[in-house]
Amino acid sequence: MTGRRIASEVRMNSIDVEVLRTAIQWMDAGHRVTLSTVVRTWGSAPRPPGSLMIIRDDGQVAGSVSGGCIEDDLIRRLREGDLDSALPMSTVYGETAEEVQRFGLPCGGTVQVVLEPLSTQSGLRDLLSRIEAHEVVQRSLDMRTGMAALKPAQVGDIVAFDGQTLRTVHGPRYRLLVIGAGQLSHYLANMALMLDYQVTICDPRSEYHSTWQAQPGVTLSSQMPDDLVLAMQLDANSAVVCVTHDPKLDDLALIEALKTSAFYIAAIGSRRNNERRRERLLEFDLARAEVDRLRGPAGLSIGALTPPEIALAIIAEMTATRRGVNLSGPLADWSGSGTECRLESLPFAR
Repeated sequence: MTGRRIASEVRMNSIDVEVLRTAIQWMDAGHRVTLSTVVRTWGSAPRPPGSLMIIRDDGQVAGSVSGGCIEDDLIRRLREGDLDSALPMSTVYGETAEEVQRFGLPCGGTVQVVLEPLSTQSGLRDLLSRIEAHEVVQRSLDMRTGMAALKPAQVGDIVAFDGQTLRTVHGPRYRLLVIGAGQLSHYLANMALMLDYQVTICDPRSEYHSTWQAQPGVTLSSQMPDDLVLAMQLDANSAVVCVTHDPKLDDLALIEALKTSAFYIAAIGSRRNNERRRERLLEFDLARAEVDRLRGPAGLSIGALTPPEIALAIIAEMTATRRGVNLSGPLADWSGSGTECRLESLPFAR
């Protein structure tokens, strides 16, 4: 990538939420804490604008703004007293070829970082509370005073820095709801967790609960799928994948999910079964445009056969959808593929 780049991503991921929590804990323990925020990048850079890292007064860090070299330099500057300013300041890494090599920035990349000494006027506690309440918030930092203000974010808000004010956008992490607690669900959950999703597995069938292996960070629900979809209040940060192949469960979830703004809604199965599923859904209170949002067969057509491969195909399609990638190419075309037929013979795809 060349030229100036400002992040189009408007949601904070869970790693950065943990950075905020850690910052509050360190401050409560009496430490002086500096928040580092990537505000601009030119060329290629290890972390996008909006990425966060905190540095404690003893040199301990949490989060990341690069592959490690910028972090090391910030720790050095902390120990030399260069970060003792009471007000925020900005710094640029990679302005020269020597700096690019020194700080491990790829392809001639340049990174601008705002360094903010945290205090009660930083508003981190209120910010974290709003994120946990599933609000999307714009935080404005006045570089001249160090005071931060919060307000609801608007569609299109992005990370912006004009030298006097830093505006960042924060909100809930992405969520994945999987209908069905079978073998495939385990692999979907594991991969989604690695991508910072909050994962919920829904299966009202008691026999599946007895064989489910508990996973840290995964919620197992016994609610009926439609009730859970309504309770979760799915938004544009949400994805739904149905893997039971039981219309009594999958269709219940889809009837409600397709009415929401969830960015990815999919069901496994052959093209034939998904065509029949779409016809069934039209018999309910759903418009054709809503039913057409259903992705099925779920996942990219990569020849996947085993549960891990199918989970990979689904997560890849989910990621492409989230990133706005055009999925009209060969990987999204199941026509002529024998894979979907073979899927029908597997226990989790019946």
